[in-house]
Amino acid sequence: MPTKANTLSAFIKMEAPQAYSRKDITVASGQNLAIGTVLGKITTGGHYTAYDNDATDGSQTAAGILTAAVNASAADTAGVAIVRHAIAAKEQLIFGAGVTTQGEKDAAYVGLEAIGILCRATV
Repeated sequence: MPTKANTLSAFIKMEAPQAYSRKDITVASGQNLAIGTVLGKITTGGHYTAYDNDATDGSQTAAGILTAAVNASAADTAGVAIVRHAIAAKEQLIFGAGVTTQGEKDAAYVGLEAIGILCRATV
């Protein structure tokens, strides 16, 4: 998976004070996710995984952005995600291998906006 964003400030341009935008999450096992990865939430169990527009397990709906790299290759692993009230830089977000077209990215941006994360081009 490519790593564009290597710091939180590279992709989160605004978030609410006192960690209101953040949530402690569990990243589902079997993946190694980079900082800035757009996440989906698996309906059964509530674990987070890389957003995949073609999935049918809940992760087809964008549900947050990972704030630090998480290696959950061997087991479910704790992480932190931006899940509300923030502004993100579109071109710095990371998408999993299942997201291959601009239309799929645009669908993720719409999903993030639905939960209060506005995705904008940086200037």
